[in-house]
Amino acid sequence: MKNFCITFFILIIIIATVIYVSGGSQSGTAEATSDYLRLHVRADSNSEADQEVKYKVKDAVVEFLTPYAAACEDKATAMATVTALTAQIEAVCDNVLKQNGFTYTSTAEVRQEQFPTRVYNDVTLESGIYDALIIELGSGEGDNWWCVLYPPLCFTSATADVEYHSLIYDIIQKFFD
Repeated sequence: MKNFCITFFILIIIIATVIYVSGGSQSGTAEATSDYLRLHVRADSNSEADQEVKYKVKDAVVEFLTPYAAACEDKATAMATVTALTAQIEAVCDNVLKQNGFTYTSTAEVRQEQFPTRVYNDVTLESGIYDALIIELGSGEGDNWWCVLYPPLCFTSATADVEYHSLIYDIIQKFFD
């Protein structure tokens, strides 16, 4: 009986914690969106060639930004760093475009924009206004590629074996094992 009471008490604490944490995370879109700096690469059009070069540009930009993103300890630093690098980012993009025979150029700018809800791996970004590095190739009217620059979710391969744990999930797993 004593073990049952202890187990029941721990279960109530875990459930209350889960309810409290999940309720607190939905406190508002403005608060949630303020933690992220997004990265969008928008193709000139939806033609096959424009979409292919978009991915080549994306690869070059991610490679260029990886050491800078890794050095950023907070969003403000990430935004300042990326803003200071916009001319270099455009040069990286334009070089890829030129190497692939395109005559249009790119523009890169850090600005706020409205974005729909998106899922990136296990992270859901609710719709809202986000700070973002927007890279437009040519007219920028084609489909886009996106990720999160800060925290560096699109740079996960560069950070290798990072593993995240949920203390509550671990407690629940131990309880049922």
